Amino acid sequence: MIFPKIIHSIEKINERIGRWTSWLVLSLVLTTFFVATFRYGFSLGWIWLQELYVWMHGAIIMLAAAYTLLHDGHVRIDIFYRALSSRGKAWVNLICTTLFLLPAVITIAWFIFPYVMLSWERFETSREAGGMHGLFIWKTTMALFCVLLFLQGVALILKSAGILFGSSTLKTADSSGTGK
Repeated sequence: MIFPKIIHSIEKINERIGRWTSWLVLSLVLTTFFVATFRYGFSLGWIWLQELYVWMHGAIIMLAAAYTLLHDGHVRIDIFYRALSSRGKAWVNLICTTLFLLPAVITIAWFIFPYVMLSWERFETSREAGGMHGLFIWKTTMALFCVLLFLQGVALILKSAGILFGSSTLKTADSSGTGK
């Protein structure tokens, strides 16, 4: 059956991007430390360095959203969800992903893609003097957010459908990314 292969491929992509993004968190912490140290310790400041940690923070949120969904880390009303059986959870995931997640991601993408394309056409840079170049690259993370979250939503729908209507032993990428 092709669905387990599709699910595994999507989850492998999001697992790798999520793990890479975790290293970006370390860079964010170090950059924030240097900005604070230089600014308050030595009265030195660079706009590009201050923008760098803001951009990294945004990139982390955008790139890790699908990874968070993969590992069931998004906020939900656990008071009901945690008490459900695996089939009940599969129903909730199937219905909510189909009715809420995918339409929301499609709507965001509808508005984001023209915005990102315009930024690429102009090779947009920071509005601040001395700011970062390549704002268009950072804005691309918003498009990647839509693509990755949509794909992970599709994987969740397929996995839930597999539990409900097909193989109840459908297993894909685990937290180590090995894909049991």
